Amino acid sequence: MTVHSTPVKGVSAESDHISVMLDEVIDTLQPNKNGVYVDGTFGAGGYSRAILMNKVSMLWAIDRDPSVHEAANALENDFPNKFKLLEGCFSDMESLVRDKGQKRVEGVVLDIGVSSMQLDHAHRGFSFMKDGPLDMRMADHGITAAEVVNETEEEDLANIIYEYGEERASRRVARAIVEARKKKQFSTTLELAQVVEKAVGGPKFKKSRRQIHGATRTFQALRIYVNDELGELRRGLEAAEKVLAPGGRLCVVTFHSLEDRIVKEFFKKRSGDIPKGSRHMPAQGNNFPAPTFTMIFRGGKKASSKEIQLNVRSRSAKLRAAIRTDAPSWNEEIAA
Repeated sequence: MTVHSTPVKGVSAESDHISVMLDEVIDTLQPNKNGVYVDGTFGAGGYSRAILMNKVSMLWAIDRDPSVHEAANALENDFPNKFKLLEGCFSDMESLVRDKGQKRVEGVVLDIGVSSMQLDHAHRGFSFMKDGPLDMRMADHGITAAEVVNETEEEDLANIIYEYGEERASRRVARAIVEARKKKQFSTTLELAQVVEKAVGGPKFKKSRRQIHGATRTFQALRIYVNDELGELRRGLEAAEKVLAPGGRLCVVTFHSLEDRIVKEFFKKRSGDIPKGSRHMPAQGNNFPAPTFTMIFRGGKKASSKEIQLNVRSRSAKLRAAIRTDAPSWNEEIAA
């Protein structure tokens, strides 16, 4: 196996788009020349290119963002008959790959969250640092962030900001948004960021360490809500379980606690790491079917200090990974 330790073409350290924990992901996935793989979150194509450089049989990439076609076309040219982009959500990977005649794959990679491609382009409306339309959609359809902040009732808006952004000042933020929109509907990112920052208190300094920007958690909450990211992740993990062949590997990189908690709990259940109970509490694991995964390593791996220096966005990344057993996939009732 070739571990990709040099910069990937088009996603080097000098580029705007750097694939987080690339070496760790490829080392864990262990792509081989006879294997078929799925990159469920194609983005700028960093993972895909690194997998293809290991001379795999086929790589199916999935993305719902229409802006990725240029990167996908480059890979199709560089790796003819070895790479294909499938438009859609990674939660639909089972139907997407099977529609192409692919029943089982040897590996699935998921890089969860917003990409630098989306953050760095103001017109996508993800960033509170650059002015642009208040959009935040990863696809080109669905409800926008502007519709959420302009039309949602104050209590529901506060719940969204608290649940998906873990913002303690969620009620104060929601109240400030509702008061501001009475005078003028929100249409741009900076309009919203200024209102939220004032409500939260804005960036502060404490013991020489800068706290996060006041709008960070609210923008995260809106992005997750608009794109149903947590629901997409849950469905995507279940889809990967169904398409992986016995011995196939699932590698998932997350960037904040909400995502990581979902992945951690999925792997705990599916690997049989379920509380067995005690004399005070009934056993919980007896009614579960055979484990569908075995863990490759315990806990979540973090990016190296060297990588964090090169790419600050990697500081919160965690990699979790497991190997598919030959047990049947769990059904929805058991999974819940």
